[in-house]
Amino acid sequence: MSTESEMDAVFKALASPLRRRLLDDLKDAPRTTGDLCARHADLDRCTVMQHLKVLEASGLIVVRREGRERWNHLDALPIKRVHDRWIEPYARQSVAMLEDLKTRLET
Repeated sequence: MSTESEMDAVFKALASPLRRRLLDDLKDAPRTTGDLCARHADLDRCTVMQHLKVLEASGLIVVRREGRERWNHLDALPIKRVHDRWIEPYARQSVAMLEDLKTRLET
């Protein structure tokens, strides 16, 4: 998969509020699929599983099986790549503009 299509998959995965909530659930520690389903009891298991598959396909989670349990681990590297490519350069430019404005206003 090319880098561009990998990034497209990450943006697609992050576009869903539910998938972002699932990633938030995994931020501090890996969780079993059963635990994630329990945390989102308003949804059926199939719906949660479909969203987990999108997250896995995008590389945002890594799934490991341990016996009958399916453990979901966050992989934040794709999010860092989005940050490095899209957020940091624009933030750097904005901070430079603010710094320039501050200098002009103070002189």
